[in-house]
Amino acid sequence: MAKEFKIRTKNQDVFLRVQKGHFATMHSHTNYYIDVTTQKMRLSEAKAVAAELVDEYKMTTIVDTILCIDGMEVVGTCIAEDLTKDEYVNMNAHQTIYVVSPEYISGGQMIFRDNLVPMLNGKRVLILAASVTTGKSALAALDAVRYYGGTVVGVAAIFATVDECDGHPVNSVFDPNDLGDYESYKPHQCPICAKGIKIEALVNSFGYSAI
Repeated sequence: MAKEFKIRTKNQDVFLRVQKGHFATMHSHTNYYIDVTTQKMRLSEAKAVAAELVDEYKMTTIVDTILCIDGMEVVGTCIAEDLTKDEYVNMNAHQTIYVVSPEYISGGQMIFRDNLVPMLNGKRVLILAASVTTGKSALAALDAVRYYGGTVVGVAAIFATVDECDGHPVNSVFDPNDLGDYESYKPHQCPICAKGIKIEALVNSFGYSAI
């Protein structure tokens, strides 16, 4: 495994763990593996990430439902808690916010069972992802929200390489400027592969598998 290093923000509890090398995702090849496992799973870090993201919405956006993809339910719950605190600047104070996750079928399509549809239909939905790089997962979430009758009010992520997704601004804690030389390529156009450098690992929202 490549050597890991950390990138910190002003908040001492928020930092990005990264490894440099040659990695393959479902949709791209990258020169960094970005590990957000503890931000998703450890309560103190999830709360810190939520605090970084929530200010974008607290005073300006009514949120009924947070749709969590990439295993972001803990962060989503922390955002929901922050958005509903009793604060005069908080548009969602004292309101209930649903925190939901999709079910996936073949081809990566997202579906929601009948008992969850009321949490999307007619609701204002914030999409929360671990990362938005190629944007395909976020676009699938956008399509699902629209299909089930919801309205997307924002897209948020720990790490993002894009500023917007289908017209919606993407709010992230980290972006490629934090890495400097971050690159992402289509698999058949990868210059690292062209140099004969082997892929070190397959990576996805669950983590890292060396090959």
